[in-house]
Amino acid sequence: MKTQIRYLAGAALLGLSQWALALNVPGPVVDGEWLAKNRADVTILDVRGNQKTFTLTPEFETDKKTGKKTLVDLGGHIDGAVPVDNKTVRVTRTLNGLKLSGMIPERADFEKLVRGWGVQAGRPVVLVSAGMEPIDFNDAARLYWQFKVYGEDNIAVLNGGTAGWIAEGREVSTAAAKPAEGNWVAKADRSAELAATADDVEKALVAKTQLIDARDPATFLGLSKPGSVSAFGHLQGARNVPTTLMSSQGGDAARIMGADTYRDIFKMSGTDPQAQTIAYCNTGHQASGTWFVMSELLGNKQVKLYDGSMHEWTMAKRPLESVARPK
Repeated sequence: MKTQIRYLAGAALLGLSQWALALNVPGPVVDGEWLAKNRADVTILDVRGNQKTFTLTPEFETDKKTGKKTLVDLGGHIDGAVPVDNKTVRVTRTLNGLKLSGMIPERADFEKLVRGWGVQAGRPVVLVSAGMEPIDFNDAARLYWQFKVYGEDNIAVLNGGTAGWIAEGREVSTAAAKPAEGNWVAKADRSAELAATADDVEKALVAKTQLIDARDPATFLGLSKPGSVSAFGHLQGARNVPTTLMSSQGGDAARIMGADTYRDIFKMSGTDPQAQTIAYCNTGHQASGTWFVMSELLGNKQVKLYDGSMHEWTMAKRPLESVARPK
């Protein structure tokens, strides 16, 4: 009997030990050093638009005077990373009679998508963007937001992406990746907490809730518009904080900056980084970087991403503000 008790106690301690030693990301952002140390224990998802570069060799330009090498064309990936085509992360859905592109997949569809990338339940996930220019950050931020909507908290973004990894002198692989089927499970649906609908925006306009437009100034003002949007201009009362300000503009890679810098960016743009906020753009992609910075780095849990953004809003022929356009 005593032997059995000792065996059961030992098994319990072993289980406790394994649970206690389970790896968790240290926060929403990890650096190259942390990832290099823990690479074998995480799932790395490399999300970029140009999938061909995943197996190409990176190209450098060498300064003739200093001999310093600068990455000019991205190529390769972190060894063990799984490629994620940014074009497949979002889908077309019909809401309120409107056929909308670029939307978050439904829960079961997203779960299937994630399993196809080889993500295992309980294993940390690190998202890696190209990192070549500031707008690349949105690729990781958008996928991060979708994971969070469906209950995943053990997830982080690599600061600087693949370009930052290379700039730090770390090796990359050009081998093709063939992940085994994963068993990741969506633990929740936090849409009400993290996503805004068109009706939520209507209510925000009446209540004068803070609205942040993450697009470039010309699009915000109504001087130009992309094909995904049916009308010129922005939501009434919205403030413009371009998504390109959510990553550093120069250096060896587009990197995430410090919290104090972000607070100043929002304040100097006429917004309150801690106020209740709905962030939007054209299709919900660019504004994901704004959501990430406000929610995950500045701790504002009152910020939501309007998934349909101006694509949905203008298809429904809802009103916008715009400068006087030349005739």
